[in-house]
Parts: sequence; structure tokens; C-alpha cells
Amino acid sequence: MSKGLLIVVSAPSGCGKGTILGEVLKDPAYYYSVSATTRAPREGEVNGVQYHFLTREQFEENIAQDMMLEYAEYCGNYYGTPLAPINENLENGRNVILEIEVQGAMQVRKLRPDAVFVFIAPPSVETLRERLVGRGTEPLDVIEERVAQAEREIGFAQQYDYIVVNDVLEEAISDFKAIVRAESCKVKQD
Repeated sequence: MSKGLLIVVSAPSGCGKGTILGEVLKDPAYYYSVSATTRAPREGEVNGVQYHFLTREQFEENIAQDMMLEYAEYCGNYYGTPLAPINENLENGRNVILEIEVQGAMQVRKLRPDAVFVFIAPPSVETLRERLVGRGTEPLDVIEERVAQAEREIGFAQQYDYIVVNDVLEEAISDFKAIVRAESCKVKQD
């Protein structure tokens, strides 16, 4: 059995990352890495589904024992990626998807140069703005903040191995799967 691929995926909010990954993850050859956090669960969140909810002491013990691939503290809470499920699934031949923001992805790039980095981008910033407005879920000032954040994140796209432009959803899903197929056929060089 061949080892799976660690696939690091980043995208600005509103780019369709969740929709693309939702389709990809229907295939049992993939495992979605669930992050850990010390923040309290929100209504409807289930431990082990949205996050692994840990106490601050548990999280810090995991850090001390090198059990986290990466982590950061944000607004007084830790967020990070548990290492054991990633390694276990990779060894069992499953491709592991790590959905993470760009700063975390750059940390992972230093630690795991064997990972495949995929950035999902909108066809344009204006299209992204239209999609966010079309959702009708946030006021315009929040949308403008998200668009400004997206522009900053898009600046990191060139540091990824691949960029998938989500203009036509079916094509973006196909492109993502083609990247994984190509990477799994690649002759590894040390």
C-alpha cells in the first residue's frame, strides 16, 4: 500500500472551498483533518466534528509532547492541528486534507515539505465580492473586511504548489482531483 498525500488547502472566505472539499471528501480515499481548539463549543458544534475541544492544559500538554503539527494562539484560545490522525491516515494510504489559513500553511510548509499546497482562488476579487453579497448573510462593512482579507491572502497564492480558480465549480473540483492524481503518480525525489 502506498502512503497517502498530505494536502494543505487554503482559500479566502467565499471562494467555494467548502463546496469543493465537500465533493472531494465523498471519496473514502480522503481524510479531513479536524483541528483542535481551547475555545468553548458553540451551539450545535460536536466534539471531533467541527473541532476537537480541549482544555488549555490538554492543549499545552500536546504542544509539550510534540503532538501538534502546527498551532497558534488567537484571541486567548489555542487552535492547532493534531499530528497523530494525520500520520495514521497517511500511513494507511489515505490522502489527508488539511484546511488551514495561509499563515498556518506557511508554518506547515517549513515542517512538512512533502505536503502538496493548493490555493483555491476566486476568478476575480469583484466576483468574490458579488458572491459574498449574494449570500445575504452579512452586512456590507463585514463583506468589505472579508474582501480586504481575501486580497491579502491572495498575495500568498504564489507560495503554493497549485492554484485552483473556482469559476465553474465542476471544473474546480476536477482540477483539484487532477492535482491529487498527478501528485500520487509523481516520482519522488530526495
